[in-house]
Amino acid sequence: MSEQPLRRPATPMLRQIAERPTLRGALLGVPLSVKVFGALFGLVFLALNAAIAYVVIDGRLDGKWYDFRDLGNATQALREWTVEQGWHPGIIYGITAILGATGVLSLVGVWLIIGPWVERRAIAKFQIRVGPNRNGPFGLFQSIADAVKLMQKEVIIPRGADKWLYFVPPVFIFIPALLGWGPVPWAPKMAFIDLHVGVLFTIAISSLGVLAVFVAGWCSNNHYSLLGAMRTVAMMVSYEIPISLALLSVVMLTGSMRLSEIVEWQAHYHVWIIAIIPFAAFAFLFASTAEINRTPNDIGEAESEIVAGFYTEYSGMKGGLFMAVELGNAILVGAMMSTFFLGGYTLFGLEEWIPGYVILLTKIIVVYFLFVWLRATLPRFRLDQLMGFAWKFLIPIAMVQVFVVAIQASVFARVDAPALFTLGAFAIVNTSIAILLVRLWADRLGYSVVQHPTRPVLTKTVGGLKAAEQIRKPA
Repeated sequence: MSEQPLRRPATPMLRQIAERPTLRGALLGVPLSVKVFGALFGLVFLALNAAIAYVVIDGRLDGKWYDFRDLGNATQALREWTVEQGWHPGIIYGITAILGATGVLSLVGVWLIIGPWVERRAIAKFQIRVGPNRNGPFGLFQSIADAVKLMQKEVIIPRGADKWLYFVPPVFIFIPALLGWGPVPWAPKMAFIDLHVGVLFTIAISSLGVLAVFVAGWCSNNHYSLLGAMRTVAMMVSYEIPISLALLSVVMLTGSMRLSEIVEWQAHYHVWIIAIIPFAAFAFLFASTAEINRTPNDIGEAESEIVAGFYTEYSGMKGGLFMAVELGNAILVGAMMSTFFLGGYTLFGLEEWIPGYVILLTKIIVVYFLFVWLRATLPRFRLDQLMGFAWKFLIPIAMVQVFVVAIQASVFARVDAPALFTLGAFAIVNTSIAILLVRLWADRLGYSVVQHPTRPVLTKTVGGLKAAEQIRKPA
């Protein structure tokens, strides 16, 4: 009996899936030279880590300016040396400020170059596409090519636009994306400004983007731009409230508005706040996607409705700046999410071995990958859905969460019991209350899961293929 020939997949996408090798096949197909090089690299890496472990255990790095686990040691040593030399305090402050600002600008600048390539390649993997692969190895130079292209394009100013205000928003919108990094601690001594009111500073800075968006839409003298700006302003103002309520819960639980102390509180009790108040973490993350105009909450630039939203009339590099700031805001939200809810630069004691900034950067990448995942898989919400979710669902439950956390913070401060029991009890209570409130409030608002979906009515009413056949028949 002859073997039946294998059926070829019907669509190009299915053929691409079938032809893609498995993980085992890909590993077995690695050349021998690459395997040998990988083995040697692994041995060198292990030897280097063993040497670092010996130095860390011996205590030779503690407090030294070359202690790479905290780059703030070098800055502090430089400050002490300049004070001993009798330099003017203004010069000393300026040097340290320039060093910190250079670090922030370097991080954001490098990410704005590699971020578009990372996101486009990752989304291409999700959607079974190729992604950038022509300019440079693996398409690494695609972002540079795009930037050069945007710089060469002509900047067209609308005839009825306010020319003075037209040039302000592309630059002004970057201010919150840069200033927001100020109070973020990367290590115990590695923060640009360790403010006592760091949480209030974070909320205030995040609100500045509303002005740039509104000015960009208003000064363009375009109805689509103005409509997109008003939609974005309404969304940002609405979702500022869940963010504030979520951070209020964190402040009450930790007893501090300083970001470094919030991280130290999580390290002291060996717990992440996301495990204690998960709904606050969800509210902060979801509301932040609306604040930074990320999918699925990017209603300010809905192509099918308002062309490109508030920056419809911006061309060339000015339009590119609006698109680039989204990437900068995404990693800033990742840093905030990691600091408030994921332990910041700490990782249950591993920060004694691994530099804290490496740990925080890893957490930022994980949160950013979640943003990419959402963008690759979810459609955009409608405006009424997004606004209704904020005012009818997210804000009421967040207010109840704040009330519960206030009681728990009072109990935690007055009850002399092991933190493992009290915080564990708080986590169980908050998770249970969140699940119960979500279910009850969803039922109250009329949201329900469709158990038995009905067949399409439109095709049955219109007639479909059978009706078309009846029409083709002669009378």
